[in-house]
Amino acid sequence: MHVLLVEDDSVIADGIMRNLKAQGMPVDVVNNGIDAIAALQRSEISVMVLDIGLPGMDGFEVIRRLRSQNKQLPILLLTARDSIQDRVHGLELGADDYLVKPFATPELVARIKALVRRSSPEVVKLQLAGLSLDQTSKRAKVNDQAIELSVREWAVLEYLMQQASRVVSKQQIIDAILPWGEDITLNAVEVYVSRIRIKIADAGISIRTIRGFGYMLEKIDT
Repeated sequence: MHVLLVEDDSVIADGIMRNLKAQGMPVDVVNNGIDAIAALQRSEISVMVLDIGLPGMDGFEVIRRLRSQNKQLPILLLTARDSIQDRVHGLELGADDYLVKPFATPELVARIKALVRRSSPEVVKLQLAGLSLDQTSKRAKVNDQAIELSVREWAVLEYLMQQASRVVSKQQIIDAILPWGEDITLNAVEVYVSRIRIKIADAGISIRTIRGFGYMLEKIDT
């Protein structure tokens, strides 16, 4: 979580830098807008903490230039201006959040972390024994070897993975995959489960039939 701090007040900048570094965040500090633009070309920055009242190029102009270049870097504005107009203007230009001076350091740290979390692409992966499902690319692997699944097989297996070690009924499976807007019979669920069992046979997991209740996907104890 690499922070670029743009603040022309050296006392404030030093205090923020020390507190962020204490949280384990690398921090680069510049005191004007031109150096801020240049720093973004040199370093991999996760988030920018930007003062509005900078000498020469102010914080608003920094935002305007970055967004005109389609840079999606999260920006947290620091401002001594507490008017609604200034805050709205900053957000409309493309800032993601703002904090009015004076502020509490724990709140600044929390807001920075929240911005980075929201901007980071989430890698969503389900893993159990040798089976892995990449929910972004819709790819399934058994022991790092890709397996082919139909759309419905994928949906059934994904749901069983999400509910691993829990018993789920055939109707629950149907309800979970019904966004297609089509009818799915209980017998069809049996067919999908049967096909999936064959395809994941070497993954070290099993789909147990719990008679009268449904299915449970679990790791095989070795």
